[in-house]
Amino acid sequence: MQHKTQLTLPFLLSQVLLLVFAEDLECIPGFQQKVFHIEQPSEFTEDQPILNLVFDDCKGNDKLNFEVSNPDFKVEPNGSLVALKNITEAGRALFIHARSAQAEDMAEVLIVGGKDHHGSLKEIFKIEDGSLGILRHKRAIVATPILIPENQRPPFPRAVGRVIDSDRTEGSKFRLSGKGVDQEPKGTFKINENTGEISVTRSLDREAIPTYQLQVEITDVSGKSIEGPVLLDIIVIDQNDNRPIFREGPYVGHVMEGSPTGSTVMRMMAFDADDPGTDNALLRYNILKQTPDKPSPNMFFIDPEKGDIVTVVSPALLDRETMENPKYELIIEAKDMAGLDVGLTGTATATIVIDDKNDHPPEFTKKEFQATVKEGVTGVIVNLSVEDRDDPATGAWRAVYTIINGNPGQSFEIHTNPKTNEGMLSVVKPLDYEISAFHTLLIKVENEDPLVPDIAYGPSSTATVQITVLDVNEGPVFHPDPMTVTKQENIPVGSVVLTVSATDPDTLQHQTIRYSVYKDPAGWLEINPTNGTIFTTAVLDRESLYVHNNVYTALFQAIDSGNPPATGTGTLQITLEDVNDNAPAIYPTLAKVCDDAKDLRVVVLGASDKDLHPNTDPFKFELSKQSGPDKVWKITKINNTHAQVSLLQNLKKANYNIPILVTDSGKPPLTNNTELKVQVCSCKKSKMDCSAADALHISMILILLFSLFSLFCKFS
Repeated sequence: MQHKTQLTLPFLLSQVLLLVFAEDLECIPGFQQKVFHIEQPSEFTEDQPILNLVFDDCKGNDKLNFEVSNPDFKVEPNGSLVALKNITEAGRALFIHARSAQAEDMAEVLIVGGKDHHGSLKEIFKIEDGSLGILRHKRAIVATPILIPENQRPPFPRAVGRVIDSDRTEGSKFRLSGKGVDQEPKGTFKINENTGEISVTRSLDREAIPTYQLQVEITDVSGKSIEGPVLLDIIVIDQNDNRPIFREGPYVGHVMEGSPTGSTVMRMMAFDADDPGTDNALLRYNILKQTPDKPSPNMFFIDPEKGDIVTVVSPALLDRETMENPKYELIIEAKDMAGLDVGLTGTATATIVIDDKNDHPPEFTKKEFQATVKEGVTGVIVNLSVEDRDDPATGAWRAVYTIINGNPGQSFEIHTNPKTNEGMLSVVKPLDYEISAFHTLLIKVENEDPLVPDIAYGPSSTATVQITVLDVNEGPVFHPDPMTVTKQENIPVGSVVLTVSATDPDTLQHQTIRYSVYKDPAGWLEINPTNGTIFTTAVLDRESLYVHNNVYTALFQAIDSGNPPATGTGTLQITLEDVNDNAPAIYPTLAKVCDDAKDLRVVVLGASDKDLHPNTDPFKFELSKQSGPDKVWKITKINNTHAQVSLLQNLKKANYNIPILVTDSGKPPLTNNTELKVQVCSCKKSKMDCSAADALHISMILILLFSLFSLFCKFS
């Protein structure tokens, strides 16, 4: 009882003081005191009064009802605040909302430690010198915090509190300023300049602005501040006006099949814009519906406070292969007010996928498969089918095939069809019927992912493939291929080049072979159809356009007597040795020189030969016998392939034909006699004029022809 007296005595004295100040004031609906300070006791005792609240709606308090922000406390009909059970910690504040048929208001109880206690007599009454007889205030303006519930309904304006000034002079007025008065949102709060009554002009939204800090001051008649400003805090009390929202979707979780009971799948988190310090934002989660509802309608559980979804069925029921659909949809509800019926709700869909693990090995649909393939053919010969109950979208279903026996020559390969999971068995090296007409392969199948520890591959994971090779009429084969021979060019027509031989791979059949020319670009060859002897039908020429790098290539066919006949092709390469059958030629065959040239060197001649060494250079250059008494031309060797033609004296403008002999180094050597045409031209101002020389050359020809014609007529 002593503890109770310590808590309530400051309150009773403060009530007396307030009554002294307010006895002459008109009735203001609401709590007569809106803020209380109490010390945190060692324990709030069940049903023991903590303090008394006075609420007056000025109309008799009809249907008065109190609500406390902490559910562990209540207000009795007589206004006493009590605990519903023994409580050692109640937080830092309690909010009491009172509502009657005529009015509603909010009061705040601040719970402080011993050092922060504001409820002592000296603090409440501002007592000096230990005397209770004289009450002195440090400040005349009393502006206690005002608590206003959000979302109040009209009519507005609505009185919410009052500022008191005990020392007001006659004619002074209250003035209110700050955010919500003369700052945006302007006009939200007003003050009666004569009475100090504070009113709100519109509904407030705590989620937009949770608190307002205003300034109150006293002004004289001229508007000059004579006291203040004093801070006035307006606190917007949260109402449950926001539903929980799931705003991070879509929500998809995965759990492995066969997972133990209690395995966490995912977490669902909702958001509530209401005050997180109140039950208005205290959420509880619940599963409203599960689709599908088999094999159990309660496959999952959600932690009501954390939102964690966990499995609640046994691992045996969490079997993907036995489920109608390995995907579940849960309708999750989040409810505020700690899940009470009065709470607001929000819902979201959680999708849970049962992931596959490799607990089913692949099995062949047959123990033995048959395949038939023609010899000499490559490609897929059979598709091997398997069954696997695991998820087709995972490595637990995808098959990997291996040939474990029967493939020593690596003639076969097997690959997985990614769409059907079948094993595609292929021949990669042509088979030979004459060597083996039958093959037996042993093939195993596994998954890309390893099996779970308690599962193993069984006999059905292996199968045999019986392959029958069909005989076909294979074409004859030339040995060797290509066939090579070396011959001199220009050998006599009808000379034997080579006798070729082709054999028939069909050793079990007795067939004859005939030969023919398949491709002879120059038309130089012929072949005996019976014995395969190749002979020449024309002169072989190493310098021909059909010869490349001294090699002439021709193709021949061998045709067997099968039904239908089969053909094989062989290549003959003749390397031609060079003989001296091409005389050298000179270049250029035309030269020009000025009639008054000081440099009498006319032209440098070069020689070329189509033959090969040693049938080409060094070349020998000579002048043929020159006509006339005086020799005017000279030829001098420069190197093995070039010579200098020079004049011994200047000549008159004319055209001259000089016979040049050039001889190669072959055995026997070949000589070519070629005329070099030299034009002697007039040269003036660096310009060469050879037109007169041409005309003179034509006139001389006409005179020569006329002389020859006259002699012919004379002798005839």
